[in-house]
Amino acid sequence: MEKLILDDIREFISTNIIRFHQSRIARLEGIDLRGLLKKKNPYLFKAKNIHIASDLIKDILDAFLSSSEEKLFGDFLEELAIFIADRVYDGKKSAATGMDLEFVNEGAHYLVSIKSGPNWGNSAQHRKLQDDFQRATRVLKQSHSTRNVQPVLGICYGKVRESYGKGYRKLVGQQFWHFISGDRYLYTDIVVPLGHRAREHNDKFKRKKARVVNRFTKDFMLSFCTDDLIDWVKLVQFNSGNMQKGDLELS
Repeated sequence: MEKLILDDIREFISTNIIRFHQSRIARLEGIDLRGLLKKKNPYLFKAKNIHIASDLIKDILDAFLSSSEEKLFGDFLEELAIFIADRVYDGKKSAATGMDLEFVNEGAHYLVSIKSGPNWGNSAQHRKLQDDFQRATRVLKQSHSTRNVQPVLGICYGKVRESYGKGYRKLVGQQFWHFISGDRYLYTDIVVPLGHRAREHNDKFKRKKARVVNRFTKDFMLSFCTDDLIDWVKLVQFNSGNMQKGDLELS
């Protein structure tokens, strides 16, 4: 890979990683306590023997933010991979269902579905990906008279080496980044620019999160505590109660 291309990648990361941090803060600003309490399993947190309201709020908020951040950062890595493939192989965002990237290299037309990490999806989602690969391959062959279509599942991090699923090739971690760039060291080269202004962004995020935790804790104490202790019955009723008076007689 030319040095100019590496500089372009660093510039892309430094510019676009800001949107990831902005999205994290936007997620904080967009949630409310009751919506958060409805999304998480109260039995789990009771089983963890939590007694302090602020600890409960932090645990629930962290669980919510963790899944949200994985999705947000996965979207960013997908954009980065497409940008790199565009610079190296004139790759483009794919319009095919379930596909993220298409490019041609040495006579092969690659259809690529990109996942952030190795533990993605359930069995039904895996079967759907197989169907999407088959459908996209068939359409591409019919519309472009392209015989050599190569479906690839690209996973941005993980240790598993190249393998083959049902009708597609699976590339993980270093092998995936090498596949879209031709550079075997790119997977480590992108680490430094990912930290661009990270402390500044994280400090801002932590201040915003502290305000949310304090505000939610105050509201939670007023609504879901009795004698200054968490009222688990009241919390579970709010989270899962859905029967009207008389339902038992009608069942």
